[in-house]
Amino acid sequence: MKFQVSSTRLFSQLQAVTRVIGNKNALPILDDVLFRLEGNQLSLTASDGETTIRTRLEVEEAEGEGSVAFGAKILIETFKQFPEVPLTFIINEQNFGMTISSLTGEYSVVGVNGAEYPQVPFETEENSHSLTLSSGLLLDAVSKTIFCTAEDELRPVMNGIFFDLTPEKATLVATDAHRLVRYTNKSVHVDEPANFILPKKPANLLRNVLLKDESEVEIRFGARNVLFTFENTAIICRLIDGRYPNYNAVIPQNNTNIMTIDRQTLLSACKRVAVFANAGTSLIRLALAENSVTVSSQDIDFSTAAEEKLTCSYGGTPMAIGFKAPFLNEILATIESEEVQLELADPARAGLILPTENKENEELLMLLMPMLLND
Repeated sequence: MKFQVSSTRLFSQLQAVTRVIGNKNALPILDDVLFRLEGNQLSLTASDGETTIRTRLEVEEAEGEGSVAFGAKILIETFKQFPEVPLTFIINEQNFGMTISSLTGEYSVVGVNGAEYPQVPFETEENSHSLTLSSGLLLDAVSKTIFCTAEDELRPVMNGIFFDLTPEKATLVATDAHRLVRYTNKSVHVDEPANFILPKKPANLLRNVLLKDESEVEIRFGARNVLFTFENTAIICRLIDGRYPNYNAVIPQNNTNIMTIDRQTLLSACKRVAVFANAGTSLIRLALAENSVTVSSQDIDFSTAAEEKLTCSYGGTPMAIGFKAPFLNEILATIESEEVQLELADPARAGLILPTENKENEELLMLLMPMLLND
């Protein structure tokens, strides 16, 4: 086999697929990338056994067809050093050796028979569901939910993003039991209600390779797998099996105490005050009074403390509530609107953090459980 391709294009595609490769693979061949040449189309495939990603690119001066797997690490380390130059690949189908020629040098590496690489059909089971949406929308939805996924061996359903699809809307939910995010988009529809739980790793892969534009992504899923297809890339992964918790049941209603404040002002103050919080608890205190909120923290062990008083819109019951600073800061950083609302019933119940303005057809809700205050 022989072909020629741009060094930077090939490196970009290799970066996309090799993100899936794990540090400790059950099969040594999963440390490799599968090269398959068909006509002038070169496909690159990588997998960790649970998730597989494949991308295609067009090459020049192609001769022959076949498949060979080569070590991902040596390829990435080699190609990232190249400027934009044409590279010529010659692959010996007898001993699976590959020679790479550039304008100034030649490099040799030995691979393994591509037939030994685990074959993953890029298709889902019968009775599968499908929907199509823009890559920008999916990227936005995944980015606003993935940070709330858990790392819980006892409750694996919490370790992914729950896609809850109905004829009226699509809802993505993630929670780690301390915080919850619910993203809803009313422009996405399916013929009949369906749902699946996407694991965190393929969700991160999606976020890394999706384009921030309106190109379409097709999603097909059944009981075991989900397949994402877009541009020249396809990702198929095994779904998390199990029943997702009733997320609507944990969202408190009738929250009559509502504070509205500039998001960046509150985020900056929380970041500064959090520096002085106890390292073990990371507790910060929000004391709400009429049209003001005082953000404070302290660490008695080291005699440090910080306090900032901010202007806000608040006419509810004066109260103080505690939150874990990293969780609150991450929520505030994820929301995009200029102002946010903090909705509270009382200091012992979860607080809702909402953007004052949503994008068209979107609705975003963040929930954060409070921490016990000693005073």
